Amino acid sequence: MRPIVAIVLAACPLAGCVPGGTGNTPPPLQAQCDNMKIENFVGQKASAELGAKMLAASGAKTLRWGPPRSAMTLDFRSDRLTVAYDDALVITSARCG
Repeated sequence: MRPIVAIVLAACPLAGCVPGGTGNTPPPLQAQCDNMKIENFVGQKASAELGAKMLAASGAKTLRWGPPRSAMTLDFRSDRLTVAYDDALVITSARCG
C-alpha cells in the first residue's frame, strides 16, 4: 500500500504545473459587466426583481448586494455587479466589479 501512496504523492506536484488545455487553447471568455447599462437603476427601490433586471442589463454573471454600513471585499471581478443601497432600500450605486 505504501508504494502506491508514494507514487500518487510524487505525481501530485507535477499535475499542478500543467495548465488546463493544450497550451494553444485560449482561456474561456468571462462575462463582462457593462456599467453604462445600469446607471438608470440608481435611485430605484431595491428588490429581487430589480436585481434580476440589473443583472440581465449589465451582462454580469453574479450580483452582490451591499447593505448600508457593511464591509465588502475590494477584489475586482469583471463578471460581477455590485449594488449598494441605503436604509430605505434605495439603490445608491451600481457598478461592475
